[in-house]
Amino acid sequence: MVFLHNPEQAARHRPQIHARVREAFAVLEEFADAGRIAGYGIATWSGFEADAFTVPDLLALARQAAGGDTHHLIAVQQPVSLAMDRPIRQALDGRGPLVQAHAAGLTTFASSPLHGGELIGLVAPELVEFIRPGLSSAAACLLAAASTPSLDVVLLSASSSARWTEAAASLALPLDARRLTEVTDVCAAG
Repeated sequence: MVFLHNPEQAARHRPQIHARVREAFAVLEEFADAGRIAGYGIATWSGFEADAFTVPDLLALARQAAGGDTHHLIAVQQPVSLAMDRPIRQALDGRGPLVQAHAAGLTTFASSPLHGGELIGLVAPELVEFIRPGLSSAAACLLAAASTPSLDVVLLSASSSARWTEAAASLALPLDARRLTEVTDVCAAG
């Protein structure tokens, strides 16, 4: 799979962004048809937030690029974390890009679940205990992001095998929607 990264930064206006995305999708469709890739996706930092495009827009652009309903757009990636919690709140409300993409059969990816590592030092011990007692700050933040409805994959790097094991263990039992709502409400209250 190939991700088209931050296409919202390639132009200033929505029609220009869409034209460039369609052009890139056309090339990726050729690669997929030739068997060079299985599919492609969009990885965006702010494209959905800035209304540069929506999931329905991306699906329409993929159909245009493919010349029909069968296309190889298979994934959407965006940041999901307690620092960038809008995707979490939207998904909890049954709306937003993650829900739309998931409903369309796309695989949904979360990037930056620890907000570039910044969350680890910012999250108060009380919030960590509120999320799930006994977790580290990193594991609690990761658990909150990974518990987002309609989210399939969380992208994460770990500095050691011990950190990887801790991260995997923290995700064994996701937060339910009620608890995740409580966590985002506590974070919003400051």
